[in-house]
Amino acid sequence: MSMRPLKRVTKVTRDRAIDLRKQATHPEKLLWSILSSRQLAGLKFRRQHPIEPFIVDFYCAEAKLVIELDGESHNGRESYDAERSKLLANLGLNVMRITNDEVLTNLDGVAEGILRVVRLAQEKRRESLP
Repeated sequence: MSMRPLKRVTKVTRDRAIDLRKQATHPEKLLWSILSSRQLAGLKFRRQHPIEPFIVDFYCAEAKLVIELDGESHNGRESYDAERSKLLANLGLNVMRITNDEVLTNLDGVAEGILRVVRLAQEKRRESLP
């Protein structure tokens, strides 16, 4: 799949990302507590990170991984979320959707799931090398 170059992020999007970081939900704070400071397998994650017109909940550039937390605010937005995931995939990014409930009730399992997705993506990249 050919990836197109990323577009510049607008000031409005960047400012909105800053505001969202200040207004993190409880599940976002919990997940950030295990992703920040390279705690998960030495991977660097960013939170509320702008990618083109979107702001993703968590992003790891080295793994090309976007993590989106789905809570009540996502109810009824399944088609929008699916289209957004498709557009992010067209940029060469893997999108992982996790429910707030999963974070609240099984944080260790969520961490294991993230590591599994990262390892699979790394294996795919290695296999695609000549």
